[in-house]
Amino acid sequence: MVRAHCGYILASKRNGTLYNGVTGNLARRVWQHRRGAIAGFTNKYRVHMLVYVESHATMTAAIVREKQIKQWRRAWKIALIERTKPSWQDLYGRLLE
Repeated sequence: MVRAHCGYILASKRNGTLYNGVTGNLARRVWQHRRGAIAGFTNKYRVHMLVYVESHATMTAAIVREKQIKQWRRAWKIALIERTKPSWQDLYGRLLE
């Protein structure tokens, strides 16, 4: 499953700490988060579980959506995740298929 121009949400665990970002190479970016290759928030709080992904036609569209979601209340982000993955299943393994 190759994804370009993606917005994504990572979680530390179900209902745990959330992080949303944007990338042009989702598999590589999530791998970097999981391996601690990127110093910062996700490494400090162990936010490594991929729980939500959106594909966009352009990087500009992905960035606009990322900024929109960052402004949302936490409850809205949780509702977004649970609409597509109520079990909060880690999607990283599907990226490698």
